[in-house]
Amino acid sequence: MTSSTLTQIAPLGEPSQAPSPRRRRRRDGSPLGRGIRILLAVIASAVIFFPLYWMVVIAFSPRGEVFRPGGVQFWPSTFSTENFASLFARFPIADWFVNSLVIGAFVTALTVIVNLLAGYAFARIRFAGRGILFILALATMMIPVQAIMVAQFRLVTGLQLTGTYWSVILPGAAAAFGLFLARQFFLSIPEELIEAARMDGASHLRTFLQIVLPLSKPLIAVLTLLTLLGSWNDFAWPLIALKDPALFTLPIGLLYLKGQSTPDYSASMALALISVVPMVLLFLLFQRYFVQGFARSGIR
Repeated sequence: MTSSTLTQIAPLGEPSQAPSPRRRRRRDGSPLGRGIRILLAVIASAVIFFPLYWMVVIAFSPRGEVFRPGGVQFWPSTFSTENFASLFARFPIADWFVNSLVIGAFVTALTVIVNLLAGYAFARIRFAGRGILFILALATMMIPVQAIMVAQFRLVTGLQLTGTYWSVILPGAAAAFGLFLARQFFLSIPEELIEAARMDGASHLRTFLQIVLPLSKPLIAVLTLLTLLGSWNDFAWPLIALKDPALFTLPIGLLYLKGQSTPDYSASMALALISVVPMVLLFLLFQRYFVQGFARSGIR
C-alpha cells in the first residue's frame, strides 16, 4: 500500500470526505422551497391565531365599540375591563370556574391512572383474551357519545348521582384513546428493563411504579393535557347531568349567557376568554412533553 493510498483513507470514525455542496443543498432544500414553507407556516399560524386575537379584542374593548357603525375595529381604542366586571357582577363566574376545575381535575386524575395501569397490562402482561379485549376497547371509540347518553343517564340516575359532581366525573374516568396511547408508549420501552426487574424478583406493580412510571413523563403529560382539555370543554353530558345552575361548568355558563333576552357579545367573549386561557397556558408549559409523548407512542 503506497503513501498516496494511505492519504486517501480517512481516519477511523471520521467521514472520508465532506458532503458535496450539491448533496447538502438537496438535503436542506432550495432557498425558494424554504421560503414557501415559512410563508405557509406563517399563514397557517395567522389563521389559527386570529380567532384568539379577535376574542381578546372584543373582550377588552368598551361595550359596542367593535361593531359600531363606523366599521369593525381590529384594535380597541382603550383597553377596558368593564365586560369582565359586568360578567362577574351578573353571573357566578367564579363558581363555574371552580366547578370546571374540580371536575376536570378528578376526571383527569382517574383517567390517567386507569389508562396507565390498563395500558401497561395490555403491553407487558400476558393473559388470555388480551388481544380481543384490546380490540373491543378500541371499538368503543367508534360509538358516538349521543348513542349511549340515555343508558348512561339511567345508570347515573339509578346510582342517585344526578345533579352531583360524580355524575360527570365517573362516566369520564377512562378513555379508549388514552388506553391505546399508553399501550403504544409502553411497547416502546426496552424489554430488557422489564426483564431485568422481573429477574430481580420485582412484581408487576413494583416494576410499573419504579421502572416504567419514571420513564413515562411524556405520556403522562399527553394524557393529562388531552383529558383535561376534553373534560374542560365537555358540554353535552354536563348539561344533562348537572341541573343546579350553581354546579354549571364554564361551557354551560357560556350557553346560559347566550340564552339571555338581550345577547351580550362582549360579555360572551370575555367568558370565552376566561375558559380558553387556562388551557392555552397549560399547553405552552407542557408542550415539550406533549410532542415527546406522541413521538414515542408512534403516532405522527
